This record gives sequence, C-alpha cells and structure tokens, in this order.
Amino acid sequence: MYNIALIPGDGIGPEIIKEGKKVIDAASCRYGIKINWTEYPFGAEHYLKTGELLPDAALKEMEAMDAVYLGAVGDPRVKPGILEKEILLKARFYFDQYINLRPIKLYKGVPCPLKDKNPEDINFYVVRENTEDFYIGIGGRFKGVEQEDNLEVLRELYKTKIKVNFNLEQEEELAYQIGLISRPGAQRVIKYAFELAKKKGMNRVTSVDKANVLTNIYGLWRDVFEEISTQYPDIETEFSFVDAITMWFVRKPEWFKVVVTPNMFGDIITDLGAMIQGGLGIAAGGNINPEGVSMFEPIHGSAPKYKGKSIANPIATILAGAMMLDCLGEVKAAKVIEDAVEKVLSEGKVRSHDLGGDSSTEQVGDEVVEKLKLSL
Repeated sequence: MYNIALIPGDGIGPEIIKEGKKVIDAASCRYGIKINWTEYPFGAEHYLKTGELLPDAALKEMEAMDAVYLGAVGDPRVKPGILEKEILLKARFYFDQYINLRPIKLYKGVPCPLKDKNPEDINFYVVRENTEDFYIGIGGRFKGVEQEDNLEVLRELYKTKIKVNFNLEQEEELAYQIGLISRPGAQRVIKYAFELAKKKGMNRVTSVDKANVLTNIYGLWRDVFEEISTQYPDIETEFSFVDAITMWFVRKPEWFKVVVTPNMFGDIITDLGAMIQGGLGIAAGGNINPEGVSMFEPIHGSAPKYKGKSIANPIATILAGAMMLDCLGEVKAAKVIEDAVEKVLSEGKVRSHDLGGDSSTEQVGDEVVEKLKLSL
C-alpha cells in the first residue's frame, strides 16, 4: 500500500488530477496495488480564503507519505511568485527534490512542429538540477545608500568587473540575484544522469552550461561533470552551451539521449523540449529525491481561463502519474499506463482540443482507462 498526497491546486488542476487519479486507480487495481489518497486544499482559493499557503505541519505530514501528486498552481488573483515560491519551491526544497526529470518523447499520432521529425527522432531525457543555481533566493532590490549591507555586496561585485553605469550615492534603484552551485549538489545530479543513461541503455550524456561567460559557477559544474564521467567509460560525453543546445534541440533532436543541466537552464530548455514533443499537454515531470519523498506533476500551468470548461488535456498529468508509479517501483503498472496513452494518441479517435480534437478532459481520461483495461 502506498500513501499519496494529492494536491489538485488551481485552474484546470482539479480537472486533470481527477483523470490522472482515475487512471492510476485502474492500473493499481489490476496489479494489486492499494493507494491511500490524502487530498490537500493548498492553492489560490485556499490562500485567498485563509491566508495560508503550504504550512510546515502539512509538509511534516507529507514527509511520512510515499509521494506527492500535484495538479497545477497559479491564479491571476494572486501576485506572481507567491504560490509558485511558497508551494512548489517550498515543497521541492523541504523534501530536497534535487532532481527534476523530464522525458522528452514524441508519441505516434502527435503532430510535431519540426519538419520531417518522427517519434524515433525525439526520445530523450533532461535531468535538471532542482535545488541550487539562481533559484536559491539570494538577492535584493533597493534604492540609494539606505541598506549598507547590500551596497557592500554591489561594490565588491562591480569594483573589479565592469564600469558601473550608476552612482551608488544617488537614489538609483538596483537589483541583484546570486546563483550558487555546490560540489555535492552538482555531483549527485550528474551522477543520477549517468545512472539513468546506464539504466536506459543510452550511450551519451550531454552537459549544459554557460561556462564561457559565467566561469566561476559553471566552471565548477564542468569540473564535476568531467570527474563523474570518468566512472562511466562506456558512455560518451559532451559539453554544450545553453544557447547552442536550444538550436540543436530544434535542428537535430535525435542526437540527444540524456541531458543534464543546472536549474535555470533546465527550466528554460524543458519548455522547448515540451514543444518539440507536441506541446505542454503531453509533458510530464517529476521532482525526485531518490532517497525520500518525490513529487510528480504536468509541467504546464494552471490555465485559469480554461477552468471548468473540461477542455484541458490530462495526458501530461496521466503520464506524471505513470512516472510516480515507476519511481515507487511499480514498473508494470507504469508501463501499462504509458502504453494505453500511446494507443489513444496513435489512434486519434479521442483527442483533446490542444491536439486538434474536440474531446473533453473526462473523455480522454476514460479512453485511457479503456485502453488500459483492454491491454490487461
């Protein structure tokens, strides 16, 4: 039996998570898996009513669970960043979910925006470091000389680097953000990427950085990558600058097998990956702590303008559920879900609006369940 925290969230979140849960329950029933779902209300509605975001008591309770299954968070009534930082990022940091795993896979029957690219051309993984880099929250924004601590930081940063185009003694507004990569943080995510390549029988790991400009922070990343790579002599390695890899994702996606990247660059290139695999409606992700509690979600947002219209594509959420089962060790149940999704997409009889169809969110979920039952 598994205890799973369920957070439907905002916008289309409750609609898509309902379908994901339905599919997981159907697969679990067949394989004798018992899932105890505990639903939590955290999101915009709860915040606007109570002022509460994601309390420590709830995190402590989830700590005893096996995984977290998340719909989406985000609402135009709440200032950008509040829900994302105090729910999503708070959970990632609390549970030390240092891996963000993104399969980039084009399924049969899904239109690809890249000319002449087929499912056999787009099938790789992006492993994104998930708890360091520029997302650690160190920075500030201020005017003038009122905050001496901030000014000292700025003086040191700019003193030997560039000619500053402002006067520190005047009331000019400044902002800075500091990124951080630790050797242990880089080691564990890069090690995970190589182990994933080994597990999946993939012969290449590509490292992403911007070490030609940000030499300190990404120079350390490169050093660690080179050190770890020596432990895997049978796996080919390469470096790619982040601007170059965006070009090659479009031009030659078939080249990539496993891509490992620092946090901020991973956030960007995985959205590009979602587009070349057919759109956000198919893109699933996992925030993973291999030794702890992991959280699984579609990578798209809450799409509040589509709330209640039952037109959202639940496939990404369903595939995130399959990732969750796989991570829990229920490999057969995960595989049967992905196979059912692939059959629905390849047949094209039931197709969501974002893929050019007119099927409802519930109809797509029902069809995946039917295909799943037929394959058992």
